Amino acid sequence: MSKMTIDDLRRVLIECAGETDDGSLSGDIQDQDFGSLGYDSLALMETAARITAEFGVQIPDERIAELRTPREVLDLVNDALAQPS
Repeated sequence: MSKMTIDDLRRVLIECAGETDDGSLSGDIQDQDFGSLGYDSLALMETAARITAEFGVQIPDERIAELRTPREVLDLVNDALAQPS
């Protein structure tokens, strides 16, 4: 896969931890903090594992804790995907 989209990330988040009751994953979520979206570090670790499986991009555990918004995840994954293999 050449690029991860916000819809890809939204799907992975829902598959890993479910959607919150308030539907907070709908709309423009790219710059919202994961905490305000209802996702904790455990959910993000599962999301990182799924990203590795689907996109081949490994996100180190210590880096996961630093990622605050969906945009930061997308930037990290897409930068890694753009690197020559």
